[in-house]
Amino acid sequence: MPRTVVALGFVSLLMDTSSELIHSLLPVFLVSALGASTVAVGLIEGIGEATAAITKVFSGVLSDRLGKRKLLAAIGYGLAAATKPIFPLAGSAGAVLFARFVDRVGKGIRGAPRDALVADVTPAAIRGAAYGLRQALDSVGAFLGPLLAMVLMFAYADDFRAVFWWAVVPGVLSFLLIVFLVHEPERVEPNRGSRSPISRAELARLPRAYWLVVLIGAVFTLARFSEAFLVLKASDAGFALALLPLVFVWMNVVFSVLATPAGALSDRLGRRGLLLAGLVLLIAADLSLALAPGILGVFVGVALWGAHLAFSQGLLAALVADTAPADRRGTAFGVFNLVTGIVLLAASALAGVLWELVGPAATFLAGAGFSVLAAIMLAATPVATTAE
Repeated sequence: MPRTVVALGFVSLLMDTSSELIHSLLPVFLVSALGASTVAVGLIEGIGEATAAITKVFSGVLSDRLGKRKLLAAIGYGLAAATKPIFPLAGSAGAVLFARFVDRVGKGIRGAPRDALVADVTPAAIRGAAYGLRQALDSVGAFLGPLLAMVLMFAYADDFRAVFWWAVVPGVLSFLLIVFLVHEPERVEPNRGSRSPISRAELARLPRAYWLVVLIGAVFTLARFSEAFLVLKASDAGFALALLPLVFVWMNVVFSVLATPAGALSDRLGRRGLLLAGLVLLIAADLSLALAPGILGVFVGVALWGAHLAFSQGLLAALVADTAPADRRGTAFGVFNLVTGIVLLAASALAGVLWELVGPAATFLAGAGFSVLAAIMLAATPVATTAE
């Protein structure tokens, strides 16, 4: 495995530790401390992710044009680290929205160049494993952050703001790691295509197989709204405030254990079957969260949700890399994330409305329905699902 992939994995680990320390508590902080509604929670999460997705289009195209990935990725991680102090200082839902917006701009700047850099340094034969490894290390941070949040909530007697300040430390370390330990290879002549990131000429250069992957990713995202609703479900089921981060801890333990084996298996067996397995797991997760009672239903549903992520997120990234031309991978990842980010905004807003008007069960049953639709589409779509 290339050392750059491993280093990027640890950069992701540290930034996710920082981000998820806050994110694992943020939905309940918004509702209980700032008086926000679940509709507002869904909109804040959706707007944040849509912002990241739109930014990824420009950063991906720019990384292709410049022939440089690391610079943009470092700027993105640095901006995200700089925003962490905003969260403990926020006094309203509007301030949290601003903080999430700025933080997600940082995510958008770094996402497509980082994912394209993984493809640049990794042989096609182990591409699924490389994306799986990066996702696995990312998800290690995604459970270390909530675990640290839980310990700190006990230590600070449920003081959200005191806990949020600790997110600054791993955020800064993540930025320093990408600056000093991530190395970019010599690349071919940069892409000097159209100045517009989404011009017709540029998009026409992306093959039909790539657009089928975009379609699949969009329907996947419609079925998988923000994980903020998992935290709200745990709170609704009776979890104590200090124990709410266990939701993300448990989800990401499962995710991190399964992500690398799932990616490696897809290199040998193809992507389609494992993606279908991921959708079956998501359907089971939604049904458990909607219908199974109490804490046990949350425990089972969150574990299945984490398994679904392992069988989908890295594989979708590998499919984008498989189907996009090498000199336009940044553009391809940017457009893919734009589409899925807009869909995530709609899905999260719909989830919030259903929760507010009908109840938690309706939110998760709708997710199960969209998952069934995604499975049908994937089974009928003739997209190449093995690495080149």
